[in-house]
Amino acid sequence: MKSSVPDLRLTPGHGAVRADGDYVLYWMTMARRRRSNFALQRAVDWCRHLGKPLLVLEALRCDYPWASDRMHRFVLDGMRDNAVAFADGGARYYAYVEPERGAGKGLLRALAERACVVVGDEFPCFMLPRMTAAARAQVTCAFELVDGNGLLPMRAADKAFARAFDFRRFLQKVLAAHLGETPHDDPLARANLLPPPAVPRSILQRWPEAGARLLGGDGSALAALPIDHDVPIVADVAGGAEAGRRRLLRFCRDVVARYEERNLPDADATSGLSPYLHFGHVGAHEVLAAVLRGRDWSPERASARVTGQATGWWGLPTAVEGFLDQAVTWRELGYNACFHLESYDEWESLPGWARATLDQHASDARPHVYAHAEFETARTHDPLWNAAQTQLRREGIIHNYLRMLWGKKILEWSPTPRAALATMIELNNRWALDGRNPNSYTGIFWCLGRYDRPWAPERPIFGIIRYMSSDSAMRKIKPRAYLQAYGADSGGLLFGR
Repeated sequence: MKSSVPDLRLTPGHGAVRADGDYVLYWMTMARRRRSNFALQRAVDWCRHLGKPLLVLEALRCDYPWASDRMHRFVLDGMRDNAVAFADGGARYYAYVEPERGAGKGLLRALAERACVVVGDEFPCFMLPRMTAAARAQVTCAFELVDGNGLLPMRAADKAFARAFDFRRFLQKVLAAHLGETPHDDPLARANLLPPPAVPRSILQRWPEAGARLLGGDGSALAALPIDHDVPIVADVAGGAEAGRRRLLRFCRDVVARYEERNLPDADATSGLSPYLHFGHVGAHEVLAAVLRGRDWSPERASARVTGQATGWWGLPTAVEGFLDQAVTWRELGYNACFHLESYDEWESLPGWARATLDQHASDARPHVYAHAEFETARTHDPLWNAAQTQLRREGIIHNYLRMLWGKKILEWSPTPRAALATMIELNNRWALDGRNPNSYTGIFWCLGRYDRPWAPERPIFGIIRYMSSDSAMRKIKPRAYLQAYGADSGGLLFGR
């Protein structure tokens, strides 16, 4: 079959194509959108090749780690958008939300029994690799995975990079060749597929489609699900492809030109795109296309110089290049680690020098030691740290610069470095909309030395790990409005309020 998707993005599975099946099945798990979606595009290729219609399954379990109102609502917003996006008849969209633990077991296998081939999303992090491996073992027809995670296929690199500088040099050598391999804006447009297939009544009876109340945001419908209701939705932040597209357009129109101010919390100069990228409501190629729109840029304009420097390679304004370094180099560096390091989320994945210095200072006296509950409810002595944790609880994000300080202080105030790591992972993954993502682990492990270098002078607790203090941060970023919004007098959670 002639494929419109680059070979480096495909992972063929065991099993043979079942030519007499009823449909091609796309199991949508991480690229939760219709537009700019390599996996959907691959499924359309199979439909054309086999002369079969397309069935798209998007399911939401209730037993994934850190399942909560916040995470569920964000995904459900995307399912609502997808129900509308697929309503034109190009494919049958089937949204299933598990009402109780284990209720969805067997659904994929039942649908796959009637499928010619199953196409799924490849994602290197969180529970997805294990879930996908278990599903592939139960499906007897051909089951492919498609890597649509970034601008660079994950298999384009044969190792995990230890430094951002080295990964950036690698990107500057190879990325331009991949930038022309972009997903179709709408894989179903003019695809001329057969009319959408019917989902067998027996399947719908056992696994009913998600209802309009749940997809529409009904609070009582969400409250009935067996998930963590102590992590509430972020009231003013909607998930889904439409909200993600609006956020992207606003960033390109109003913010990217002053992205150099991104480390100043009061400047409101960040993109706000990370939750939409994590849940697949917006794709990396969409982001690049939006940023480049109107700039008369093509891959041929990329510099032939391989310097490893954060700016200069794209040939774009410095602020734009600064954003692309975050959105491409640093974002895809995390995917590189999760793809190549099985222990990416474990202590042992830290560089040897970082583990050695932290172990050497593990018994150093701490000026403050807080229990997990005190961290979680923002009850420390430090107003700036408390404000960052309050923002995380209230809005599901922490400002980019303060996220680094947040992690460094958890290291300083935890009884051991390993306890600090566990606290960072738990707080981030429970409360952050963009948690449970390769970028989450990049940020957390950076606080403990990954992608960094030894720093002098050697200090108590930190050893030769890079040190950060709230006092220096206050002088550098002057977060007056930020403290007013999230500090002790903002109605937040500080000091038990």
